[in-house]
Amino acid sequence: MSFSGLANQFLGHINWQKLAENYQQQNRYKLAEKSYIYQAKTENTGIPKIPHELNLRDYQKQAVINWLKNQGRGTLKMATGSGKTITALAVATELYQQIGLQILLVICPFRHLVLQWAKEAEKFNLIPFLAFNSVNNWHSELSTKLYNINSSKTKFLTIITTNSTFISQGFQTQLPFFPEKTLIIGDEAHNLGSAKLQSLLPKTIGLRLALSATPERYYDEHGTDALISYFGKVLQPEFTLGDAIKKKALVSYNYYPIFVELTEFEAKRYTQLTKKIGWELSKDNSPHNRHLTALLVRRSRLIGTAKNKLTALKELMKERINTHSTIFYCGDGKVEYEGKTERQLEIVTRILGKEIGYRVNIYSANTPLTERETIKQQLENKELQGIVSIRCLDEGIDIPSIKNAVILASSSNPRQFIQRRGRVLRPHHSKKEANIFDMIVIPPILDRETWEIEKSLLKKEIKRFMEFANLANNADYAKEKLFHLQNHFDVY
Repeated sequence: MSFSGLANQFLGHINWQKLAENYQQQNRYKLAEKSYIYQAKTENTGIPKIPHELNLRDYQKQAVINWLKNQGRGTLKMATGSGKTITALAVATELYQQIGLQILLVICPFRHLVLQWAKEAEKFNLIPFLAFNSVNNWHSELSTKLYNINSSKTKFLTIITTNSTFISQGFQTQLPFFPEKTLIIGDEAHNLGSAKLQSLLPKTIGLRLALSATPERYYDEHGTDALISYFGKVLQPEFTLGDAIKKKALVSYNYYPIFVELTEFEAKRYTQLTKKIGWELSKDNSPHNRHLTALLVRRSRLIGTAKNKLTALKELMKERINTHSTIFYCGDGKVEYEGKTERQLEIVTRILGKEIGYRVNIYSANTPLTERETIKQQLENKELQGIVSIRCLDEGIDIPSIKNAVILASSSNPRQFIQRRGRVLRPHHSKKEANIFDMIVIPPILDRETWEIEKSLLKKEIKRFMEFANLANNADYAKEKLFHLQNHFDVY
């Protein structure tokens, strides 16, 4: 691997193979099949240290070794909940001990992820500096901290920021002052593949690590290539959700497909949109076709907010009125219910709370951080039975006690259902397994020409359903229901 730029020349002189051997031989980390163990620290100087009695899993240790062998570059493709954050902090600690790393820079897509990272970083003896929100709150202090690092007044600096703050002018003007011994970590790194974000990733920082369960950007091959080009190739071992369940890093689950039919009005609209999608596909099926994208979004929203899903929800939850720890994933569209047109999120909340008596609260991007902590605590002590959410929380929601998921709306983006499944499978002392209820819309009867278009779209959806089913504890039951769907529509 070659490194460009004067600031990165030192990377080419590092014996990366030797670093990897040192890491392996010193055996700092015990291999274990059990969870990580932390003990309280007696001091916090901001210097990275391994938490006392931390047991890294075998695949995490191998990931560190492979990143070092790849000369300080690479992408870790690890399932949601499998410990990507812990692995990344272990990398930073190793770099400090072996080459004197000076700065750890972590970029997260959301504010709540910044706080989660800060919590984990503190376990590694770090004192994270959080740079987000108003520039007046952090800009001058960051300048001072960078000066102290460059003048050797401070040994180590941990900075955690959001994507939006990172691309701001205030933060970008500080990047030239980051020393060459800086490690940049992109959390949920697929978000950094957008045109604007990738163009602002600093070329002067050579040590790079990307983290994502799904680094491939949906319908954006160019963005995926740019991301891999910057951070480095996907490293082995790739740790899939199946691997995580097998290693007990995540709990196992049951999968229950629930089939829902469209109303007459919805079916008519569905047919119209499918025909228009076919016309656009025949003209231009590239990701740059905005008309096609808009039509697909409209159809997805129609499916997500299908009215009969509300009836199916009531039937399901009346049978589960005494359950707890449930997350309800809604679409961001509106639906007509009892003479009023409202967001599905609000209607679902009202049905669950007022009509059924299932105690829930809304948990969304607009929920203040302090209120989120309150809601999580209420779930823990069973004051609340569930939360109602939308897709903005697919990444980063960290409520391990959640053991049931009801998916009312899903996009066709594979990242979304991978993230959602991982969220509900996080280990917790209160659960042995999880349950996923997936509401699937049955397509209406279409004319022959339109059906050919529909079949190609439906095949992709059934592939997603089958992926859910194959890893489930009740795989035979789930696949039998899906086989019936395949046979009915002759789609394989």
